[in-house]
Amino acid sequence: MDRINAIKSFVEVAHLASFTKAAERLELSRLQVSRHVQELEQWLEQRLLHRTTRKVSLTQQGERALIRFERILNETSALVAESIAHKTELSGTVRISSPIGFAQTMLVDAVSQFIAQHPRVKVDIHASDSFSNLVEKRIDIALRYTNTPDESLIARPLLKIGACVCASPSYLAKHGAPLTPDELTEHPCLVHLNHNQWRFFNDNTRVEVKVAGPLVCNDVTTIVHAAVNSAGIAWLPFDIARSYIQQQQLVPILTEYSLEASQLWAVYLSRSYQSPLVRAFIDFVSGSWQQDILPNK
Repeated sequence: MDRINAIKSFVEVAHLASFTKAAERLELSRLQVSRHVQELEQWLEQRLLHRTTRKVSLTQQGERALIRFERILNETSALVAESIAHKTELSGTVRISSPIGFAQTMLVDAVSQFIAQHPRVKVDIHASDSFSNLVEKRIDIALRYTNTPDESLIARPLLKIGACVCASPSYLAKHGAPLTPDELTEHPCLVHLNHNQWRFFNDNTRVEVKVAGPLVCNDVTTIVHAAVNSAGIAWLPFDIARSYIQQQQLVPILTEYSLEASQLWAVYLSRSYQSPLVRAFIDFVSGSWQQDILPNK
């Protein structure tokens, strides 16, 4: 029995709760994966999985075995990675998910520099403002804005990104600027999906305003263009708004109030980080993005 490949099959079935999905991910037949798990169970003389026609789940013995098997795979992968690193340059494909706006700005710049240094590397970017399921989408690294990363995943902090409230010069000339957050209810606001509650801080006071307007969108780039075209007032991540402010296409408003910054994380499955390519990319962007992006900097 090839125990390493059998262990890989078991770990994938355990994470995906499916022999079929595990087989697809490993590019094996379902029968091969099933045999691998059966061989492990015979070797250990323990049942590792509960199997029904609708569900696959771990037994208590399987839960304990999964922890140890993952350690074995991680150590094996690390050993192979160290060996490869001494012999060859980085190669292969790394799949990254990212918020749309960040993918179009800082991420694409970093990826361009990375693949210039490592010409045998291919990067697949999956841009979405929704959190991707790393297992189902086969994502190696997910870049996520959050102050509460998923505890079931490994998360590495990268940098903090602030926010600002902006409008175009022509909008402000026509409608005037709100002087307090409460006055935003008198203006058309450009709302990112699931973010219609804008929070402001002034000294020790917190003000929350529920905003509304003519546009609700899940793409921050669309919101930026609408704001530049004077459609309303927008709440924007500062990494995206900064260039438009510098070009005087947008003007920050309510600047005496501060807005909560978001932490950007690199999130990944424990086994993904053992890939030398994944590890190298995270180290690269961590070194490149050392300066927080805040409106007052």
